[in-house]
Amino acid sequence: MNKYKVRLRSLPSFREEVLCMMGCPIHTDAGMYVQSVPKNAYEEGYLIARSPNPFASVCGRVCAAPCEDACRKGKVNIGEPITIRSLKKFLGERYGAESKQPDTQDKLLTGFVPTSHGWDMDAPLLSKQKKKNKKVAVIGAGVGGLACAHDLALRGYSVTVFEASDTAGGMVRFGIPRYRLPNYVLEKEIQKIVDLGVEIKYKTPITQAFGINELKKQGYESIFIAVGAQSGRSLDIEGSDLSGAIKAIEYLVSGNKGLKYNLGKRVVVIGGGLVALDAARDALRTLMENVQKERTIPTAEESEAAEQRIFETLDVARAALRAGAIEVNVVSLESMDQMPAARSIQGKAELIETKDEGIIFSPSWGPKRIIGENGKVKAVEFKKVVSVFDEQGRFNPTFDETVTKTFEADSVIMAIGQAIDLSFLKGDEKIDISPRRTIKIDVSTLATTAEGIYAGGDAAFGPRNLIDAIADGKKAAAAIDGYLSKKTRQTAYHVNVETLPVEEYKMPENYDVYPREIPPQLEPERRIGLQEVEQSYTETEAHVQGARCLQCHTSPVYNSDLCILCGRCSDICPEDCFSFVPLEEVDISDEDKKNIYNNLGYRENEPVTVLLKDDEKCIRCGLCAHICPTGAMTMERIIVKEEPVHAGQY
Repeated sequence: MNKYKVRLRSLPSFREEVLCMMGCPIHTDAGMYVQSVPKNAYEEGYLIARSPNPFASVCGRVCAAPCEDACRKGKVNIGEPITIRSLKKFLGERYGAESKQPDTQDKLLTGFVPTSHGWDMDAPLLSKQKKKNKKVAVIGAGVGGLACAHDLALRGYSVTVFEASDTAGGMVRFGIPRYRLPNYVLEKEIQKIVDLGVEIKYKTPITQAFGINELKKQGYESIFIAVGAQSGRSLDIEGSDLSGAIKAIEYLVSGNKGLKYNLGKRVVVIGGGLVALDAARDALRTLMENVQKERTIPTAEESEAAEQRIFETLDVARAALRAGAIEVNVVSLESMDQMPAARSIQGKAELIETKDEGIIFSPSWGPKRIIGENGKVKAVEFKKVVSVFDEQGRFNPTFDETVTKTFEADSVIMAIGQAIDLSFLKGDEKIDISPRRTIKIDVSTLATTAEGIYAGGDAAFGPRNLIDAIADGKKAAAAIDGYLSKKTRQTAYHVNVETLPVEEYKMPENYDVYPREIPPQLEPERRIGLQEVEQSYTETEAHVQGARCLQCHTSPVYNSDLCILCGRCSDICPEDCFSFVPLEEVDISDEDKKNIYNNLGYRENEPVTVLLKDDEKCIRCGLCAHICPTGAMTMERIIVKEEPVHAGQY
């Protein structure tokens, strides 16, 4: 007989039902800030989003949003995931560092505790701690390094960030086009970190001449290595060294530094990830700007119709795109469904935006050679892909060499991966390197093989999402604090349970009907230059999207003492969440089964009926509680906060 696989409810299990929070690498309580929007509680919502995340406003624009991929709304039969990222942007525009009330987040430094603060380790960070006489160095001023510096500064440490370039932000600044993330948003959030007392030493690269050992000699008792993957990978094919063959990362970094490549009229982008899409969209803007420059635009003094002429040149650029005079073609090994960019909700949205802008996609082709003429790119020859993955699901592409296709091109942008530059390590630091050419770490603490030295982000894991890098920075800060304070971390659960009156309980009207709607987008005809493509929700639009939330903090709670086994809850449930089954049909340990008998006061092996609930399906409609004749089923809002408790010495 097949037995039911179950999980007995516990305090952590209630927390794990909030799928968006558990899907976020820093456990931002997305559900709570989403629910704040239709209540007009914008400030509270922003503080919930900001409390675990020093880059909440940046994430509101460019986060990969694993919370949306985890969202229960996308797993049940009543709609698509909540637009969590865009609602965070909506809140940040009102109370974030980039808003007209940029100091709102300072409330978190004075002991203000929002409804939920997300990240397990942030409880001690809700107010700034007493200054400690200890120095910590951070290598790299990307978001991972700065997140670490932020948390360490709040813990009272003196933190210095060593940055090779003349600006902070790392690959978030240099690798993401400005039409997705305006510079001022990143700069405002970086300044808030600097205001905590963090020092950033610009144009101070860590090298073999001035490296880890030299930092130790300067009195830094712990070091976090957070260098980013700022080197692109090249294709190992004929012609990859031709003029016009460019690595995507170098192309994007150069563009964000104000340096422009002469791309010609036709560009082929090789790759299927988000970097490929960013490179393609940026390349298209460059081609269209070049078309505009070919027309003379009079000044306002020369013509009252100057503004109209500017729009005319936009139309000319779009006409050139439609006529094929300019062209950007993204060619990938994978099919459209298999493309790395298509593996997340946000990636799929960016694919749609890229297509809307007129970029061509040619899936299931692998590069064979780049054809040149007079030392410059002239075309790219591809071979047909038979399969990308083998029977074990491993990346192992196979090709039909007899089927080829050639695309004319003036430039080729190769978006096939990124590499980490660890040349600053001399070898005497006792830091081991993994076979993947990343720094070897203990994944639970990010500690390297050298005492007191930690690594995260790209340096430890390879190319990493923005929110993963932030999580690494926070994890490293907590580990460094434990190392320097000689205290180990234990966990305490703080639980707030609110029983909601059944007669008053109801979900927002049409919460199961409203469709997912992303914010308005700049019309494709006007997407040129640095103007931000994603616009903002109106309040009405934001309220509708926030009201779609299933409010996973609220859950039906069952009291077996009051149950008469009438089965009404099971009968009325629209998602078939409930099942009454004999205990012997449930697959649980003998110890758990014994505890159930003891709690009921039954002898072992007496007939017992248990109620099983499929949490994945539950839409929090409350019908089970409404129909229960005895009050055995109630709706309760349960917020479980996992907070650190330092105890004892190492």
